[in-house]
Formats: sequence, structure tokens, C-alpha cells
Amino acid sequence: MLTLDEGTILVKLARQAVTEFLLEGRRISVPKNTPRKLREKRGVFVTIEKLVSDESTGVIRRILRGCIGYPEPVLPLAEATINAAISAATEDPRFPQLIPQELKQVIFEVSVLSPLQLIKVNNPQEYPQKIQVGVDGLLVESGYTRGLLLPQVAVEWGWTAEEFLSQASLKAGLPPDAWTFPTTRVYKFQAEIFAELEPNGRIIQRRPDLGYTPRKRSARVY
Repeated sequence: MLTLDEGTILVKLARQAVTEFLLEGRRISVPKNTPRKLREKRGVFVTIEKLVSDESTGVIRRILRGCIGYPEPVLPLAEATINAAISAATEDPRFPQLIPQELKQVIFEVSVLSPLQLIKVNNPQEYPQKIQVGVDGLLVESGYTRGLLLPQVAVEWGWTAEEFLSQASLKAGLPPDAWTFPTTRVYKFQAEIFAELEPNGRIIQRRPDLGYTPRKRSARVY
């Protein structure tokens, strides 16, 4: 388990990496004083969200601006966070590259993943009973195709376990019922989630299963 201080280091590292890359074209290195735990190999995703005010209601919405990461522990955590943050800002194919002017309008969220766990069932219809919404993230795999959704996504959208499986299948570019196919493999994982409350502001640890405020379906756009 990571402490809040360690999570704070990762979120600040993600923001610093993107800031220096956008402003100076430079990819930062892992600081020499990085704690040992953050040098261990872990899977990690960096999510960037833009805060947008609804002109009609004045409500501030969080709009996805980029999300990329490593499902598996292939790099030391701090290094993976730097790479994922820059990729989320500049290489997410769903969005144009983040520009420096947006840095004051976006918040950074870092999700550190537990190892992937293959869900074993006798019948695919058993999958929903093996998944705890708000705790588990999902990775659906068929052949060389993979689709991953973080644990917090199901809570924000108010999905059931079945809907979560279908959305993960769609994320992989598969039919929504692909999780029921005999050749499909479904993995689950958990995440330690650390995020800014406001741009470059206070950082907290989020728990989707305990007090994580569900968002309206239009809040985070994927």
C-alpha cells in the first residue's frame, strides 16, 4: 500500500512531467530522492481531466482530457508515471494534444494498479458475481485485443457489473457481449487512486468504494 505522501509525489511528478514536456520539450528523469517503493515495478494509469463550467447552470464538470498507462508492471512506478502522464497529454488518440494554456484548467489523477488477476469461471454468466463494482477494475482480452477500465469509471457512470463488462468489451473494440464468448479472458485488478482536487492544488486519495461521489453520466466523457 502507498501512503498519501507517496501518492502525492506521483501526482506532482505527473504534472511536472507534462508541464516541462509542453513548455520545454524535455522529458524529466526520475528524481534521485524518489522513495524506494516508487522505484518498484507497478502498473499505473494517469488520467487528465479538464474542469469545465456549464454556462447554463454554473456547475463545474470534469471532462476527460486523456488517460493512458501500463496495465502491467513493466517499468519502475515513478518512471512509468512520467511516461504515462506525457502520453496521456500528447498521445491519447481520442483527443488533441494538451496545450500549455490548459495546464491551469486540468487536474491529474494517478491510479496505481495491483497485479492483474485472471477471473476463473465455469460459465461466463458467472463473471458479474466475481466483480465488486467500486473495488475492481477490468481488463477484457481476446486474441491481441485488450480493453481496460479503471475501478472508478464504473462508479462514476453508475454501471452494474454486467454493464461494466460490456463497456470493457467495447473499450477493446469488441461487441458488448464479448465477455460471454468462450475465448474471451477477463481480468480484474484494484487501484490506489491519488488525485488533485483542483489544478495544481491539494491531493487526496480516492476510494471508489468508500465515499467516492458518483458523477452524472455526462460528467466524465470517454
